[in-house]
Formats: sequence, C-alpha cells, structure tokens
Amino acid sequence: MRKARPTFAPMFFVTSLVLAFPLIAFTQNREKFVISAKAGGVNAVTGRASMLPHGNGEWQQLTIKEDLEAGDLVKTGVDGRVEMLLNPGSYLRVGENSEFELSDNSLENLELRLIKGTAIVEVTGSDDEELFIGITTPHTRMSIVRRGLYRVSVVPGDNTELIVRKGRVMLEGSHTKVNGGNKVVFSGNSFSVAKLEKADKKQVDALDGWSKDRSQALAKENGRVNDRTLTALASSFNDDWFSRSRFRHRGFGFWLYSARSNCYTFIPYYGSYGSPYGGGYSRSIFAGGFGSWGYGGSLGGGVRQGNVGSADRRTGPSASPGSGQGGQTRSPVVRTRAPREQLP
Repeated sequence: MRKARPTFAPMFFVTSLVLAFPLIAFTQNREKFVISAKAGGVNAVTGRASMLPHGNGEWQQLTIKEDLEAGDLVKTGVDGRVEMLLNPGSYLRVGENSEFELSDNSLENLELRLIKGTAIVEVTGSDDEELFIGITTPHTRMSIVRRGLYRVSVVPGDNTELIVRKGRVMLEGSHTKVNGGNKVVFSGNSFSVAKLEKADKKQVDALDGWSKDRSQALAKENGRVNDRTLTALASSFNDDWFSRSRFRHRGFGFWLYSARSNCYTFIPYYGSYGSPYGGGYSRSIFAGGFGSWGYGGSLGGGVRQGNVGSADRRTGPSASPGSGQGGQTRSPVVRTRAPREQLP
C-alpha cells in the first residue's frame, strides 16, 4: 500500500517547531505548509469507495488521507461518493457506481478519465480567467476552460452526456465551444448540442444536492479563517517563491487544511473568488495587486502595503510578524496538504 497523506501528529510537531523559531524558519519550511503543484487530494469520502494505485494490482479502501497520483483508479459502490481536489479552487465530485482515473495530476495538463458513472466539476474563480481541466470519456474528450458548473455522465457502450449549467467547455476535434445552459450528448462518432429546457435546469438528484452542500460547507470554512492566520501566511511568503509558484503553476491560491471540518478549503491569493453555486471565497492572502501585499476579505482585516522585490522589506513579505494588526502575531497552527515533491 502506498504511503498516505501525513497524519495530524507529525504536522503538529512541524508546526510546533515553526512556532519555536523566528519567522525565517516558517519561510524556510514553507513547502511543509503549501500545497504541491499537483491535483489529486481526496477531500471527502462517503459510503464505499476504493482505489487501485498505478502499478499495483490490488484494490484498497479509499480514505481522505490519500493523495492520488497519475494513473490511479477510483471506483465507488452503490452508496459511494468522492470529492477530489483539482487545481486550487476547483473540485471533482463523483457519485455512486462510478469509476475514474486521474490520468495527469499536473496543473498544466490536468486530465481525468471518467470510465463510467457521473461526475460534477465545480470551478470557482472569475469569469474571465482561463484554465484547463481535461476530461476524457469512452466517447469524447473535452476541456473545461472557464469558471462554472459541469456534470458529465457516462453509460459505457452507449453515450456520454455533458450538462454545462455555467461556464464553457471546448470539445476536442471539432473545436466546438459549449457555453452554459447547454447539453451535449455524444454517441459513437457524433454528438448533438441542445439548449437546456426548464425541466433540465430544475432537475437535480442526490449527487447535485451533495455537491452543493459540499460547496457551501467549504466556502464557509474559508470565511472562518481568521486575520492572524492570513497575516502569518502572507508574512511567510517571499517574492521569489510567490512568483514561481503562482505564475509557473497557474495557481490562483492554495488549499488550507481545516481541522474543524477535517478537509481543505481554498484560500485565494487575491480578492474574492465566486462559486457557481453562489457565494464563494472572500478571505484571501494578498490584496491590491502584485506589487503590494497583505490580506483581505469581507469579514474584516486590513491590507498591509509593501513593494514586493524592493530593497526595503520592512513592510514586505519577510517583515516581522508583529508589524501587522498590532501586537505580536505568531504562525498559526494550521496544516495544508504536504507535497510529495518540493516546488522547484
């Protein structure tokens, strides 16, 4: 069995070491706290679900401690559901009697293969952001390129149905663009596109309800992140690491572990990110655009300004942790998904 995600005890030990040293120690150990530039973290499992690690001939129970790797297979039973982290701010939610493969877990070429069953993809963000989430089924290949809400259902040997409630999908081969409010049915070598009828828009099932509940719960955890946590995290980032991680890996934020809900929520780098379900993620690390820093959100807190990369760093990312909200701010006891590989 492959080694699963680290448990609480080692991470609390790491965090205690961080608290015992100056802020520079937190900066030097940032790889312990920031998600790796890969997708695949299992964020929720209900009912029966199992996984087949790539290169391993035995199925094993799937748990929320797993970080799926490229080539891993997952299947759910008659009562099973799985939520998996995609690029920061996006989620895959798979229903019962389904099977999928994480074909590529890099953010630059993120690729899923839905073998059978139903999957919902929630993509948060702003409407003008471009992204890439590739989905392959036995009947087609498509790319999610915009914030939105997508449902893909596969009946092996029969057809694939795609419902774009919000967002935009590009169909490979035909270069067809499918916007929100449309349904596509793929069968054999052909497909048909039709507007969603009122009945289609209102028709929801248990998976739709679960996906919406999960979305609201995760956004709520984002709202519970306090100013001290945001200040300490912002203070820990230096401009070199931030530039490489954000722009090289198309990251718009990162996953932050919530012990309260035993899962990861999304923390944007800048501004607020909207969910296609409504609401969204209002607590962010940086504010005011690249060249200034601080924390922001609708729940209060301030923005601390400083020129990133300038010679004077007294108010920049490596400033003293006590220079923000007044009084001393210590690094928080938080845990993000530890990467298998350090960021380059």
